[in-house]
Amino acid sequence: MPHETPLIATIVIGLVLAFIFGAIANRLRVPPLVGYLLAGVLAGSHTPGFVADQKLAAELAEIGVILLMFGVGLHFSLKDLLSVRAIAIPGAVVQIVAATILGAGLAWILGWGLQAGLVFGLALSVASTVVLLRAMQERRLIETERGRIAVGWLIVEDLAMVLALVLLPAIAGALNSGGDGEQAMRALSDPIVNYFNLGVLGVILLTLGKVAAFVAVMLIVGRRVIPWTLHAIAHTGSRELFRLAVLAIALGVAFGAAKLFGVSLALGAFFAGMIMSESELSHRAAEESLPLRDAFAVLFFVSVGMLFDPMTIVQDPLPLLATLAIIVIGKSLAAFFIVRAFGYPSGTALIISASLAQIGEFSFILAELGVDLGMLPQEGRDLILGGAILSILVNPLVFAAVTYLKPRLEKRAAATEPVADPAEPSAVEAEAVEEVQPTTLTDHAVLVGYGRVGSLVGEALKERGKPFLVIEDADKTVARLRDDNIETIVGNAANGDVLAAANLVGARQLILAIPNAFEAGQVVVKARAANPTINILARAHSDAEVQHLQDLGADTVIMGEREIARGLVSQILGLDEPLPAPLTE
Repeated sequence: MPHETPLIATIVIGLVLAFIFGAIANRLRVPPLVGYLLAGVLAGSHTPGFVADQKLAAELAEIGVILLMFGVGLHFSLKDLLSVRAIAIPGAVVQIVAATILGAGLAWILGWGLQAGLVFGLALSVASTVVLLRAMQERRLIETERGRIAVGWLIVEDLAMVLALVLLPAIAGALNSGGDGEQAMRALSDPIVNYFNLGVLGVILLTLGKVAAFVAVMLIVGRRVIPWTLHAIAHTGSRELFRLAVLAIALGVAFGAAKLFGVSLALGAFFAGMIMSESELSHRAAEESLPLRDAFAVLFFVSVGMLFDPMTIVQDPLPLLATLAIIVIGKSLAAFFIVRAFGYPSGTALIISASLAQIGEFSFILAELGVDLGMLPQEGRDLILGGAILSILVNPLVFAAVTYLKPRLEKRAAATEPVADPAEPSAVEAEAVEEVQPTTLTDHAVLVGYGRVGSLVGEALKERGKPFLVIEDADKTVARLRDDNIETIVGNAANGDVLAAANLVGARQLILAIPNAFEAGQVVVKARAANPTINILARAHSDAEVQHLQDLGADTVIMGEREIARGLVSQILGLDEPLPAPLTE
């Protein structure tokens, strides 16, 4: 048996290099994805040393996109998607048109033809699924209104690109032969087009019909079959089978959607996750798929880095910088003004703009198809690849700029906004509701996270009349807290301004009910610096996490498994009270 194959070598070298450079980037306080991209550059054909199989890397990266979109679907619902359709559909369409015009303009300056400008502009108009979702997840925005708008916008872009991929062959045929493009369409499309001799309009209708059919199948059949399957497997008691069922549903639905309905793999996976989210087991499904999602998402960034030739920056920098400007500045400004035109506050517009200020996987697919059809020159593909790499690299800086600009734009808007009807708050007033307002509480407890654990802790504090406030950023949970008249600070507890608003200096306890030990560790460090005497309690899932949080300054760390063991042992021994603390040490 051979000890090395292209698949094993690509996975192993890609992950090892990503780990090394990701750790270095993290040490330098740079987002780890920058390290992943540099790892890809080193593993690519444009640098000396090991050269990974680029085709295999791209397919592995596609699995990462599928799993990531599946995970987003698990936290989404059809109601969430429909709630943002009024902004997501027209916003995405207008932004695609604006970016395409800008790209076509640059293509014209470079002396390319109309068809090259069309492909080039379309490729610059669509954001990367992985980058956008990673940015939203890092900032815990997925479940907020801003996150829902961004994901809805992304879905509309996805559908538009599916349609573009189907129509490009027809457009190429029409522009090259002066005809209607039917011959090129038949040559590169599916058997239905060939059999019925459909023209361009027919193909558009067929594509829309396939998407509608897929959605209908998922809503009618999938809504019943997927949750039933999960519950049936859960009742077997096999965690291995449950994990396998989650992956089989995610990958199987995505693959079936692509093969049977012509829908993108990512869109198919998103709908699978969204349907699965209606099951009570959706939280467990998300946990089981998380490790693979993270690993394959890393391989996505590595595969992107492999495509980039660093010498293009030196050899012909001006076209590349112009391409980057369209992606980062042109698209962002278009998205900002579109969101503002729909009456949303500047904070929402800035977040949407920053999340869309990059390009990725669909851009590569469009570029490759354009070159294969003779519509786009090789130089155009190189500019798209270079623009993608650089835009992904600078995306964290764009978010940093948003953080800097947001309060200044809000102050300016507040100063110039006319007095509105008190019954109908203005967009600026609506945004002000989300601003961090400092608490007046003292000698209180600060509860971070109000999920399954945090809500139980909160109820106990409330019953005993203990003063406390909650730090939470999920819109639905925040609304529930305010309905219950519980003081809430909206935001991420790892943010220094949010912690300052919670008055940690005057607080007696900090209770970290969030399950992520790494994020909790960041909060512990900042809290201990703000108030060296505050009592900090946290939760963990392993001995390593307990040690990690204690080393950072947590006073007490509760591990769920140990507490379960205490309860079981107390029942076995017939004790009225739980066992003393030493069992938890």
